[in-house]
Amino acid sequence: MSGSAVVTPIAPRLQADRYPVPDVARGVAIMAMLVAHAGPVMTAQPAATLFLQGQLNDVASPLFATTMGAAAAIVLAKAGSNRGAVRAVIVQNVIRGAILVGLGLWLATWGSWIAVVLSFLGIVLAVGTPLVLLRTRLLIAVLGVVLVLGAPLNEAVLAATGPLITEGERTPASFLLEWIFLSPHYRVTNLLPWFLFGALLFRIRFGGRTAGWVLLAIAVPAWFADPLIRSITGAEFSPTGSYLDTLHDTGLVLLVLGLIMLLNSIRHRPAETVVRAVFLPLRAIGSISLSLYVFQVGVVALMYKNGIRFGSTDPVAWLVLVVGVPIVGILWWRFVGRGPIEWLIGVVSGRYRPGFFRRPRER
Repeated sequence: MSGSAVVTPIAPRLQADRYPVPDVARGVAIMAMLVAHAGPVMTAQPAATLFLQGQLNDVASPLFATTMGAAAAIVLAKAGSNRGAVRAVIVQNVIRGAILVGLGLWLATWGSWIAVVLSFLGIVLAVGTPLVLLRTRLLIAVLGVVLVLGAPLNEAVLAATGPLITEGERTPASFLLEWIFLSPHYRVTNLLPWFLFGALLFRIRFGGRTAGWVLLAIAVPAWFADPLIRSITGAEFSPTGSYLDTLHDTGLVLLVLGLIMLLNSIRHRPAETVVRAVFLPLRAIGSISLSLYVFQVGVVALMYKNGIRFGSTDPVAWLVLVVGVPIVGILWWRFVGRGPIEWLIGVVSGRYRPGFFRRPRER
């Protein structure tokens, strides 16, 4: 691989060239997942907080995919016109994707109640990275095609193979069909457009005030369209992977991104100081989100083995997941640096030079 595609694993807090918007968005995504995954141990909630929990559950995975696409675009941009470096980045992301698939399969055996998303994101990373090299208009066209064809493809594959997948012996082919088209939780067909959208956001350098307002202007009607159309048609819910479900996710993701962009564009004090203080813990957990994700699966599995069950009401368990896990992540980010899972995958894939991930030290 080209040497320019291999970097020293410097702690995220020491990297001056990191973009705040994707880090903050990734932090919001991991917090949303923590709240959603803690929901089963806090069933006795007011309707308002249950509603908020549902919205956070819906926004988490597409927001993760968006930030993953942005990260791929950032790394490819750093490779520049060096074809060897670009090829190296693609190979590295294919390897990283394969590792995420294997990691997701392993985490699913830990005995938690979490529907693990890593295998789906791994496939999206491997398939989506080469597409990021497309010119902007062609990239938008591919995004549109996947967006339009995704829902009917999911339904067609389910109708053709669904019983075979759910009732037959599990094979690599059945896993692949489930990951791409059939899972009731996540699908590659629904996450890939968000990955490509994240790459497009990088091309406008994550916008600013104008882009933030545009995203908010789209987000509000997109979010309200789902309940409005369901009230007209009489449908009780929007199946995952359907057009209405995607429209609902669009409203949530664009709302989060639009708000982050608007806040990030503030340049007068004391407002800017307040925004930076609010963003700091989100950037911290966002920069080590993969390690934190694995950690929380382990915590949930440990809870389950110790008698804390899905559908209970345990405020202490809820606080451990929603407050305790992020605090561990923030402390790791502050005193150690790069997340251990990010570092290990980077070394195995050839992205990072082997070495301790705290370097260089602060002066």
